[in-house]
Amino acid sequence: MKYNNLGRTGISVSEICLGTMTWGTQNTEAEAHEQMDYAVDQGVNFFDTAELYPTTPVSAETQGRTEDYIGTWFQKSGKRKDIVLATKVAGSGRDYIRNGREIDAAGIREAVDTSLSRLKTDYIDLYQIHWPNRGTYAFRGNWNFDASRQDKVKTLEEITEKLQTLGELVKAGKIRAIGLSNESAWGTQKFIDIAEANGLPRVASIQNEYNLLYRPYDLDLAEVSHHEDVGLLAYSPLAGGILTGKYQSGARPEGSRASINGDIGGRLQPLQEAPVKACLELAYEHGIDPAQLALAFCLTRPFMASVIIGATTMEQLKTDIAAKDVVLSDEALKGIADIHRQYPMAI
Repeated sequence: MKYNNLGRTGISVSEICLGTMTWGTQNTEAEAHEQMDYAVDQGVNFFDTAELYPTTPVSAETQGRTEDYIGTWFQKSGKRKDIVLATKVAGSGRDYIRNGREIDAAGIREAVDTSLSRLKTDYIDLYQIHWPNRGTYAFRGNWNFDASRQDKVKTLEEITEKLQTLGELVKAGKIRAIGLSNESAWGTQKFIDIAEANGLPRVASIQNEYNLLYRPYDLDLAEVSHHEDVGLLAYSPLAGGILTGKYQSGARPEGSRASINGDIGGRLQPLQEAPVKACLELAYEHGIDPAQLALAFCLTRPFMASVIIGATTMEQLKTDIAAKDVVLSDEALKGIADIHRQYPMAI
C-alpha cells in the first residue's frame, strides 16, 4: 500500500480509503466490522464517513448509524490510533438534521460533538464540509449550474465563519485537519486565501466525484491541487458501480445500489452505455478486472490523495483493494484517453 500526504498537515493516508455509506442499510454492523478488519490488514489506514450516512437509501431512521458502527469497531478493536478518520457535516435540505438549515457555526459545533459521541472517540482527523451552502454542480448539477445566482458577500462571510469555527475546534483538540467536499475551484481557493490571511486552518483535501465517466477535476481543480497542495479524495470512482458492467443493457441486480437508489444519482442513463462498454472491452483486452481498471486509473492521477472505495460484499472489497497492485500499461492508458476523448462526460 502506498501512502500520501494529506495536504500540508503531516498526516499520511493510504491511497485507498475505505468508504462506508452502505453500512446501516445494505450492510449490517457485523459486515461493517469485517470490512474494517480486512481493510486494515491490507494496509488501509483511512476511513471516510459522514453524519448523513448511510445513503442507500438516506432516511431519518438510519441517519448516523454508519458512525455508530465505526464507533463500536473502535471499541472492539482498540485501533483508533491506527486510523485516519474523516467525517462530514451535512448541509441543508433534510429536516431531521438540524431542521434542514444551512451549515453555520452552531451547526458545525453540534455536528462535531454528535459525531464524536457516535464514533466513540475524542477527536476527528479530517472534518469536511459536505457541500457549500451556495449550492454545487455535483450530483449532476453541472447541467443547469448558474453561478450568477450566487451572493459573493454572503458566501465569503459564511466561509470566514466556518473557518473561524473549525479553528476553534482544532484548538480544542476535537479535529486535526479540515477538508471540503463537492466544492469548486473558486470556492476552494477562497477557503485557502481567507485561512492564510487570518491564521485559520488550511484546507487539506477536496472530496469530489471522479471516475472514468466524470472528470471535470482534471481542469481547474487539478491546478488548485497542484499549486496549493490540496489533494483529491475521489468518491464514486466506479460511478456507483456502473463501471463494473453490472448494469449494462438495463440490468438491475437484486440488492444492488440501482435497485435501491434508482438511477444512482442521475448517473444511470442511456448515454453511459456506450462508454462503459468501451471501458469493459478495454479491461478485457488487457486482462484486467473492469473495477480494477477504473480504480487503477484513478490512482495514476497526480492530484490524487486517496481513492474512496465502497463495497457491499467482501468479494467486492477484496477486488477493489487489490487495484493498488494493478499497473496500467501505456497502451491501456492510451485506450482510456481515447475513450475519454470520444465520450468526455457521459454521466
